[in-house]
Amino acid sequence: MKVLIIIPAYNEAENLPNLFKDLDKVSQDFDGTLDVLVVNDCSKDNTQAVCKDYGVKTVNLTVNLGIGGAVQTGYRYALYNKYDVAIQIDGDGQHDPQFIPYLVERIKAGNHLCIGSRFIENEGFQSSKVRRLGIRYFSFLICFLTGTRITDPTSGYRACSKEVIRLFAKDYPKDYPEPETVVTVLRNKLKVIEMPVIMKAREGGKSSITNLKGVYYMIKVTLAIMIATIS
Repeated sequence: MKVLIIIPAYNEAENLPNLFKDLDKVSQDFDGTLDVLVVNDCSKDNTQAVCKDYGVKTVNLTVNLGIGGAVQTGYRYALYNKYDVAIQIDGDGQHDPQFIPYLVERIKAGNHLCIGSRFIENEGFQSSKVRRLGIRYFSFLICFLTGTRITDPTSGYRACSKEVIRLFAKDYPKDYPEPETVVTVLRNKLKVIEMPVIMKAREGGKSSITNLKGVYYMIKVTLAIMIATIS
């Protein structure tokens, strides 16, 4: 099983070293090939130097594409290099790599997209109250429009099969992509499941989603999801 870990990173130099160390521990007992790719989205800090110091394969974008463009770059790399599974992990230290083998097992069992959810067993960092309300809203909206209940539709911790890699390499939303891409996979009649994971609070740096951006996020993603269900 050939697996690629895709880490989109923008100014995550403070968080990447611990993530690399945890990934290295997982790779030592992994049954198959586990490669790591950082997509450095034109960071202004030492992200590129940190990746070089740890010997991690990196795509250094020359312009800032945003989360969607960075992640799609990773999926295109996975498609071109014929990976069986691609796993997306945030560069901020919130996603614990110990769950990678379990995500891979779900894909090997015949599922197409497996999302790591913090809300199945409600352990670990649960995000802020305001964000939890937003997550519940998107969960309701996706269930209402598709009939599939996803407890954590904004989770960026996810494993994708070859079919989904191909789908995401071809087309991927520019920003706030997670809920919309869940609908896209469902609309293509592919199987989406969740599994419980434990997430951690951001170790360093700041989230790019401010209160003002949060309002834009809710409106933009709502419209995108509705369009995706009828397109």
